[in-house]
Amino acid sequence: MSVSPMAYEAQFFGFSPQTCVLRVYVAFQDYLFDMMLVVESVILRKLEAAPGARLSPLQVRQCTEKFFVFMKEHLDKLFASLEKVLLQLVLSIPPNVLLPEDKVHEQYPCSQERFQALQEEVRQLQRRCRAEASAGQALRAELEEQKVVQAELEKILQWFAGLESICREHGSLNVKDSFAFLTQNAKKLQDVLQDVEKKSKRVKKQEQLL
Repeated sequence: MSVSPMAYEAQFFGFSPQTCVLRVYVAFQDYLFDMMLVVESVILRKLEAAPGARLSPLQVRQCTEKFFVFMKEHLDKLFASLEKVLLQLVLSIPPNVLLPEDKVHEQYPCSQERFQALQEEVRQLQRRCRAEASAGQALRAELEEQKVVQAELEKILQWFAGLESICREHGSLNVKDSFAFLTQNAKKLQDVLQDVEKKSKRVKKQEQLL
């Protein structure tokens, strides 16, 4: 069997020429084996009909196997010549023949150096694309952070606007006084919260006692 890959032929035919030749060989071999079985069965019938036959079925089988080995050796020799004809003449593509999908290589030839240069250019473009994609991702993350900061600033502005409104309600435009007022109210709220927590604990203890 040929060891040449014959990749171009496999591309054209859709199957490997060596695989095709091997299947043909296996088909011939299977046919020869089946014929040996038929010949053996005919011989056995003839022996049964012949009076005084001295050959046993085991001896017939041994003779059939020897004959099969003999025929297979000749088949292998003949098929070696057939394989050369099939692989070199029938299933081979001449070196000067191009497949239709490869005609573009003939129209636009490319040397090995040019091909390597193009590959390097492609790699550089891929690196640039990855870098730009990474930079774009970083910009999007920064924009998201800016949106969060902007939202917080808007909340602060709203808080100052509310503070200014409270100051006006109490007739004071002094920020220091306003903060003092807010601190005082916050202290009152903390006292109320502590008082509520104490009463809640007291109620829970009474419930447990009941």
